[in-house]
Amino acid sequence: MAKTQLNVRVEESTAETARDRASRRGISVNRYIEELVQQDAGERGRTFVEAAADFMKSYESVFAEEFGTEREGSR
Repeated sequence: MAKTQLNVRVEESTAETARDRASRRGISVNRYIEELVQQDAGERGRTFVEAAADFMKSYESVFAEEFGTEREGSR
């Protein structure tokens, strides 16, 4: 995915907090901010759920063959 530059102005204390938190996590400030925005937008969760649904749909017959069609809790 292509990257683009985004310039923002924040209070010095906010910038220092971002630098400190990124450093503690061992990542760049850019990556830290990117992760915060992605979390806020819910993209990680949405992407995971969509991928999991696609996986289950693709392998539904394999799971049914291996484990049957009964669902846990309906025994």
